Amino acid sequence: MSTTELPASHAELMDGVYRWQRHIYDLTRKYYLLGRDRLIDGLDVPQGGTVLELGCGTGRNIVLAVRHYPNAHFFGLDISAEMLETANAVIAREGLSGKVKLARGDATDFDAKALFGVEHFDRVFVSYSLSMIPGWEKTVSAALAALAPGGSLHVVDFGQQEGLPRWFRALLRGWLGKFHVTPRALMRDVLESESERAGATFRFRTLYRGYAYLGVIGSCK
Repeated sequence: MSTTELPASHAELMDGVYRWQRHIYDLTRKYYLLGRDRLIDGLDVPQGGTVLELGCGTGRNIVLAVRHYPNAHFFGLDISAEMLETANAVIAREGLSGKVKLARGDATDFDAKALFGVEHFDRVFVSYSLSMIPGWEKTVSAALAALAPGGSLHVVDFGQQEGLPRWFRALLRGWLGKFHVTPRALMRDVLESESERAGATFRFRTLYRGYAYLGVIGSCK
């Protein structure tokens, strides 16, 4: 899908949400986007490997991942032009422009070859983006299709907060709703079903009493 074919309603919505939020996003989100660093630690990128982040936002995760895996090559996709503007500035400020390539696109339907000149990736990860993407299940399928043989998909996102007090769950859901974020109740089911379809291994962890979920679909052939 080319930039001109992006779904206008969602792209415009995300640009509207983040036009100003992007300037304080990393400062505020570090307190409640839990599990992101754990996901990056677990990527275990091979030497010279390729890594794609879907919904790369401000570039925070990619910068951290480059520091962990300096010999890898990184790519980021986001539907929001506003977020990509910030991400490009952050990456340039860190002196990483030569190691990271960003593109605007729809995570549910993208042509990696056309956008990046790379068709398949050793690692694909999605951090707190599935809860914002309409038709998020398609993102899981698209991510698996973009994996190289032996690659793995890593996902972290809001869980169902099943082990936390009801008042906290209600407060969190109300707050997230202001930013068009909806925790996906079927996250585990969809990831497990997709892993079975791909003949891949599947690992899933509940973090912080259900606050977040961390899933890995690996060893896709």
